[in-house]
Amino acid sequence: MTSFTLDDLARIIAERAAAPASESYTAKLVGGGPAKAAKKLGEEAVEAVIAAVQGDRENLTAEAADVLYHLLVVLQGADIPLSDVMAELERRTAQSGLAEKAARKT
Repeated sequence: MTSFTLDDLARIIAERAAAPASESYTAKLVGGGPAKAAKKLGEEAVEAVIAAVQGDRENLTAEAADVLYHLLVVLQGADIPLSDVMAELERRTAQSGLAEKAARKT
């Protein structure tokens, strides 16, 4: 069994973003500009936070999926490849979280 990855999701989002908006929710979000996609990402993030605070594992799982999808849509609209984000995460994880946070303040 193969595992579904964020790279798979990013590829699907890129394909769907190129479709007509009448046929693709993803294309409609991207076509609406950065504010539309970012607003939706924010809504989903708030729903994920609420589920986390309530200890609702099932809903948190679903909302986390929504957050990841909408984040990748925002990145698609901004023409930022997932590989750039992963490279930034790799750079940050090369040091402790406390050291990384301290470095950001300077």
